[in-house]
Amino acid sequence: MTPDQSALKAAAGLLKPAKWSSRGVSGGLIWGECQGSGANPYRVAADTDDIGSKCTCPSRKFPCKHAIALMWLHVDEPGGFAPAETPDWVTEWMGRRRKSSGAAPSAGKPPSGPKSLDAATTEEVVAASDPAAEARRKAAADKRAADVRSQVQAGLDDLELWISDQLRTGLGGFLAEAGDRCRRMAARLVDAKAGALASRLDETPSRLLQLPAEERIDAAIVELGKLTLLARAWRAAPDDPELRREVVSTESREELMAAPDALRHAGVWEVLGEQIVTRRDGLVSVSTWLLNAEAQGPRFALLLDYFPASAGRRSGAFAPGARFRAELLFYPARVPLRALIVERSEAASEVDEGWPLAEAGDPLAAYAQVLLAAPWRLDAPVVLPSGRIAQDVAGRRWWMGEAGALPLEGAPPEVWLGARLDGAAGLWNGSRLTLLAARTNWGRIGFDA
Repeated sequence: MTPDQSALKAAAGLLKPAKWSSRGVSGGLIWGECQGSGANPYRVAADTDDIGSKCTCPSRKFPCKHAIALMWLHVDEPGGFAPAETPDWVTEWMGRRRKSSGAAPSAGKPPSGPKSLDAATTEEVVAASDPAAEARRKAAADKRAADVRSQVQAGLDDLELWISDQLRTGLGGFLAEAGDRCRRMAARLVDAKAGALASRLDETPSRLLQLPAEERIDAAIVELGKLTLLARAWRAAPDDPELRREVVSTESREELMAAPDALRHAGVWEVLGEQIVTRRDGLVSVSTWLLNAEAQGPRFALLLDYFPASAGRRSGAFAPGARFRAELLFYPARVPLRALIVERSEAASEVDEGWPLAEAGDPLAAYAQVLLAAPWRLDAPVVLPSGRIAQDVAGRRWWMGEAGALPLEGAPPEVWLGARLDGAAGLWNGSRLTLLAARTNWGRIGFDA
């Protein structure tokens, strides 16, 4: 039932019980939660009676490596599955699916070729024990990396030429056809192996069209300028992990865990809020923003998770305002932000000790430092000093503090107008502030992101 040998090999890497936060069984149903690269673990379920399975990961293979590993573990270590009441998400899946009535799980699907459990579990050991094979493997990997670098370089050359064409022919025409133009250029970047940059460019029109018409020209200049800076930074340092993440792809959890220079920080983290966005490529991104509740270490952390839009809305792993102790592993970056949870312990004390508040002065000083280090960043989290939410005569809403005012993205509820905020946290993108949470004299308030 494994779709191919590579899926079987990937599943073999998930056979360690430590990779599964929970496993359960009830009759012919088994389920578990496997920690991936996102904030939420992947939920995996299988029906051992007719060999059906379901996973919340975005893999297009069926069954995916998580489902294969779950069933493999159940065969090898059935005692590791605790008898339990069937979770609601498993029951819901069983209610939606149609059983195959005893038909073979691969009926109607041509075989993908021979597959071997032994090869999946011993291939790496054999390769490592053969110096000649290891040298050939390394040479092949180096050649693939050089080929990818060459293709990305060509794609970035095309991108800069395309940006020059947009400026030469006029940004008014670009904005009128932004969707089609960006989509065509993004497709060329995908062909050039610059998938991450292609996704960013594909989302550019939606960011621009959300702005008032009078602000779009300036925003387009900034957006195209950031793309140019990113392309030139990659040319100067193509092996830089942050730039590779922005242009090509994100490293896997295993690669990050093995990185010697990756920052780790253990402490108390507060969940500021979530941002859920359906992307043009059919994936839903879930951004969970965390605030370091202690004085030391990185002030913010971002947990990113993706799942197919066809899977429907998923319940979040965190509640806004919740605090927990955890060790976070940060992706290497000039200003570390995106992270993975290495180990999460019990919830922290319920005593509300407030936030490490911003100092008086320029509320965007931290944002300026981020841009100095990584000028291609689209936005950055900020902690704001005391202020209020106000509304002008045109109905636009603002955060107002002693040092100035910042326009707000969206429309916070009217109940907060005029309310004094002892401190607030949000995302600033250079033109708009998206509030995530705030502190008042009657407690914490959250804003739907």
